[in-house]
Amino acid sequence: MDAAHLDRARQQFADRNPGSRRYFEEASKVLPGGHTRTVLNHPPFPLAFVAGEGATLTDTDGHHYIDLLGDYTAGLLGHSERRVLDVVTAALQTNVSVGGVHPAEAVLGRLMCERFGIDRVRFTNSGTEANLMAITTATQFTGRSKLLVFLGGYHGGVLYFASGPAPWNAPYDFVIAPYNDLAGTTTLIEQHSSELAAVIMEPMLGSGGCVPATAEFAQGVFAAARAAGAVCIADEVMTSRHGRQGMLRLLGAEADITTYGKYIGGGFSFGAFGGRADLLDQYDTTPGARTNVISHAGTFNNNIATMTAGGAVLGQVFTADVAEAHTARGDEFRQQLAAVCAKHPLPMSVSGFGSMMSLHATATVPTNVQEAFARDHVLQELVFLGLLERGVYTAFRGMVNVGLAHTDDQLAAGLDALDDTLAELSKLQD
Repeated sequence: MDAAHLDRARQQFADRNPGSRRYFEEASKVLPGGHTRTVLNHPPFPLAFVAGEGATLTDTDGHHYIDLLGDYTAGLLGHSERRVLDVVTAALQTNVSVGGVHPAEAVLGRLMCERFGIDRVRFTNSGTEANLMAITTATQFTGRSKLLVFLGGYHGGVLYFASGPAPWNAPYDFVIAPYNDLAGTTTLIEQHSSELAAVIMEPMLGSGGCVPATAEFAQGVFAAARAAGAVCIADEVMTSRHGRQGMLRLLGAEADITTYGKYIGGGFSFGAFGGRADLLDQYDTTPGARTNVISHAGTFNNNIATMTAGGAVLGQVFTADVAEAHTARGDEFRQQLAAVCAKHPLPMSVSGFGSMMSLHATATVPTNVQEAFARDHVLQELVFLGLLERGVYTAFRGMVNVGLAHTDDQLAAGLDALDDTLAELSKLQD
């Protein structure tokens, strides 16, 4: 695809969005790059949103978009879900920042243990913190320090492995294994078995392009890790939305510790890590229970807004039955996206699992991050801009997430927008 087409598409985007441009220019005077979340940026500037309702976003120029991004899976419920906002508003009338324990904390803890089949759980403020604390739990339990992670993995802003360990990562001793390569991974586990504290794995690479693990890979990796005496950590910050108990269970595997985040907070900051009692009870501060207790601080770990919201999310809005049905709905929509891509001569494919998926400017569906990133980057961005022009908001990198608020008509409109975009781009290539 000709780069001149991309220059023209970027200019057309800028011309349509003068309000977002003004916001970006003003914000850049106090915020480096005009934002505080790198993934939201894209050239020439990101849209600035001022309202959301259901599955619709409104930007500062008054344009309306079908939100097919869902805040990178955190926005599963849609915008302004009243069942959550009403209980949080009521709770905040009587308590805001209590500086102590409160009933909503144990309510959410019980819901999480019962829902996900874990013995104990502790709360944090984000998925990043949850993963850091899960690692701490493993290193303290095993007395080891080495961690095995996967190329393309993402476990938070300081645990980033898109193309190897990022220089800003937390200073752990990492071994990086190839995703969906069981033989290569088990060889590394065996080589480092005496030093390995934990293996941390996403059942599906999230920022790595919505590339799901095969069942054989997930099962085999955790079996090899346990044989080496390492703790198995599943990062389900994104993927716990799949099925009744998360994606890893659907792959036939089970973790020792699982991390959670995103949608469970109902739009409020949230993270959690939970799992086996013997691992989590290292945090037990009951007098006489333990001689060595891991300290876990965090002013807002159990904040009332998030704890109350989470109780409504798991107890009322996104029950196990709803999650199971939603996973099936997502699978159906991904198949429909793939059918649209197949209609056109451009190299486009769709990867994913359940309600999480990603469009790729590649001829075949990627099975690892190298294949996902070996894309036609110009075509990838043209598809993104083409969808925006037609009122559909996705991730710059291609991520698409089906939410509870999407109507069938909105999903059909998203398919039509992709069809029209690819038809127009196919003509440009002729």
